[in-house]
Amino acid sequence: MKNIILVGKPNSGKSLLFNQLTGMRQKVANFPGVTVELKSGKFDQYQLVDFPGTYSLQSLSRDEELAIAKLHEAMHSDDTSLIVCNLDATRLERSLVFGLQVRDLAFQHNKGLIFALNMIDEVSRFGHHIDTEQLAQDLGCKVHALSAKTLLGLHEFRLALLDAAQHPQDFIPLKTEEASQPVLEISRKLSQQYGIKADVVLKRQNKIDDFLLNNVFGGLIFLVIMFLLFQSIFTWASPLMDGVEAIVGQLAALSSSVLPPGVVNDFVTDALFGGVGSFLVFVPQIMVLTLVIGLLEDTGYLARAALICHKPLSFFGLSGRSFIPYLSGHACAIPAIFAARTIESPRKRLITMMTIPLMSCSARLPVYALLIAVLVPETQYLGGLLNLQGITFFILYFIGILTALLVSTLLNKLTDMNTDQAEMPFILELPTYRLPHWKPLIHRVLTSAKQFIKRAAPVIFMVSVVIWFLGYFPQNGDLQSSYLAMLGHWIDPIFTPLGLDWRYGVAILVSFLAREVFVGALGTLFGIEGADENIAGLAANIQSDGLALGAGIGLMLFYVVALQCVATVATIKGETGSKKIAWGLFVGYGLLAYFLAFLAATFI
Repeated sequence: MKNIILVGKPNSGKSLLFNQLTGMRQKVANFPGVTVELKSGKFDQYQLVDFPGTYSLQSLSRDEELAIAKLHEAMHSDDTSLIVCNLDATRLERSLVFGLQVRDLAFQHNKGLIFALNMIDEVSRFGHHIDTEQLAQDLGCKVHALSAKTLLGLHEFRLALLDAAQHPQDFIPLKTEEASQPVLEISRKLSQQYGIKADVVLKRQNKIDDFLLNNVFGGLIFLVIMFLLFQSIFTWASPLMDGVEAIVGQLAALSSSVLPPGVVNDFVTDALFGGVGSFLVFVPQIMVLTLVIGLLEDTGYLARAALICHKPLSFFGLSGRSFIPYLSGHACAIPAIFAARTIESPRKRLITMMTIPLMSCSARLPVYALLIAVLVPETQYLGGLLNLQGITFFILYFIGILTALLVSTLLNKLTDMNTDQAEMPFILELPTYRLPHWKPLIHRVLTSAKQFIKRAAPVIFMVSVVIWFLGYFPQNGDLQSSYLAMLGHWIDPIFTPLGLDWRYGVAILVSFLAREVFVGALGTLFGIEGADENIAGLAANIQSDGLALGAGIGLMLFYVVALQCVATVATIKGETGSKKIAWGLFVGYGLLAYFLAFLAATFI
């Protein structure tokens, strides 16, 4: 199958165009370098490959270096039928810098090339018109105006793209009179001739930025937005969580009434609904977190947040670019570690990757939600807009962020300062403010829930089955004389100083596979002891068991800090190329987490 290569600068609508052409719903983000992997999808009988966004063929980061290397490979490959270069019609000069370099590269390798002039709807909104026919003559390549968001001109572009892919030899760039001039000079000249004036586009954006990036109000607004983000995880998801819990409870009761008493009934009720069912209750929180972060990305605020955070993060030895991996880490540490590739400074990139595991990822959400439901009352403020449980959520996230910053400061002091002699300055493009494209955003939310369940459910199911089997036999349900009790009592001395019994020790131990396994493991353990109770109401079972406040707070602090994720350890090893760093973080964060839990259990 022949390939069509899609390239362009970040924030130009390239990923959305890829989605529209292939029917795939790839993530669309307004921050440079978010796309660090090649994405592909089928377009007619061709494979359309979406390359990471880059500003120039001269790389400034590992992300751009990857994109440029892959582009050169594609140019040499016989499988490459056509190059499509996506241009931002609202910022023509910046797009053409890379576009002209790609044109020259396509000419050198005798490859067909067409330009997609994207976001033409925003240009039309300002009453401006771009003469694409004349621009095509000056570029020596076909130019097609379209809007991937409103679908304006997209049908015509599909037909033109198919024709160009079938006859690529007819679309090899032509030499123009200006081809010998510097790229910057040509792009500036063409932008002045065809593009919309920058002050027209930036007028509204600058008014908003004057407020959002104000030295005083900008920081306050940022804190409010971050607070609302974490508050929403609990408040907005609560009705959905109640609904899922009710469904799980009804299914558990139904299965228990249908199945005859015995081993099978106990297995389905305790292992399945007690373990996997308890985990499913917290999936709505993953969806809310993805939705809010997606809104911030698509509107263009995340780039502003990175700019706001640059100065304070610099104090801790980080970069403003560290903000995006940090925020992404609240969804999952693995893509966040990959996102750190965009940080030019090797030292700051390493420090960012090493501290990302301290961000409270979505796998911690079920643990937090369970323990908060056990320990914190549902006290409401401001007519229900805020509640104490949501505030506690924010505090836990804040503790993780604060710990990451403190560790960053320590690492910055310990790392060799000579590694950054040629450190690049902090440069960041602020995208225009845009309304989110809801269809990909909703699909992204649903996909996040699907992937979370797909990734975690099999592990939780296996762990739940093993725990149920060890806890049920050899005495058919007598937990105190079971194999699991023997194991639990063996490791019990480790967790006794934390005010926790052997059941929590077992759950903590198995949750190294994935943090969310902790909830399923406890669900199975408490289900075994209280099979006649509501298995989905795990928090009520733990409350009735009498978890001490200090032990509960210590357990929350343990999961804030501990690196309880084997996949994250493997990812850090892969990105740093060092087993010593990866397992050193696992041991170091584990000891720190144990110490904090011990202090909480002792003094609270």
